[in-house]
Amino acid sequence: MTLDRRSALRTGAGLAAAGALTAGCSSSDPAPARPPASGTRNASAGPAAASPSPSRSAGPAPGPRRFPGQPAQIAHGPATRPQVALTFHGQGDPAIARALLTEAEKAGARVTVLAVGTWLDEHPDMARRVLDGGHDLGNHTLHHLGINTMSEAEARAEITGCADRLRRLTGSIGSWFRPSRAQEASPQVQRIAASVGYPHVLSYDVDSLDFTSPGASAVVRNATGPARAGSVVSLHFGYADTVAALPGVLEELHRRGLRAVTTTELLT
Repeated sequence: MTLDRRSALRTGAGLAAAGALTAGCSSSDPAPARPPASGTRNASAGPAAASPSPSRSAGPAPGPRRFPGQPAQIAHGPATRPQVALTFHGQGDPAIARALLTEAEKAGARVTVLAVGTWLDEHPDMARRVLDGGHDLGNHTLHHLGINTMSEAEARAEITGCADRLRRLTGSIGSWFRPSRAQEASPQVQRIAASVGYPHVLSYDVDSLDFTSPGASAVVRNATGPARAGSVVSLHFGYADTVAALPGVLEELHRRGLRAVTTTELLT
């Protein structure tokens, strides 16, 4: 990696540290306040929440696919090919998100972004940025709350709220659904997601723990040490350590003969 690229990433890391950082998805994280009751305006969504601008794509983005032989809740792919899926929880400073996507693309890597609906309200152009880079785009709920503890109606609203935003921006509900603040979906959430149109819930078998801000070196170790062919790795936009760690993650995967691909490619 050239000095200019490292400097750019360090600058991005500084921006991330200065900005508001996204919450991780460990069930042990403190839960934020619930969204306002129905009929109350959600100030965090901003004025674009009611009707995000439509995508300028020539056609709709890929939607969910059913993968025969795969369980309803997927934590890893086939171990028969030297591939891994780096999956990013989409929230936080869009400048950092763009820096991470660009860095992955420079290395020939493709990733999966699970976007939070309110983040798409605030930064609707990010949906097309992800897709134009050749990455997967999916649903990570509307408000990024503890979905497994919600009532059925609340959980459905979280899933459909983000799906609606993805559809308006891209023409589809996205390729994947991942529950918020949980590694796995409860049976209720899994059932709701299937009824909305997601035949599989995307989990993961490797947690980088980047949302704990352990330092870039620790993120590299956490993300690559346990990774094997077929692994699905959990990472986040918006954290300085993730920005600083991504070059090392990609270099280590390359050294071990593993290629970072979208989750769709991992399972195809």
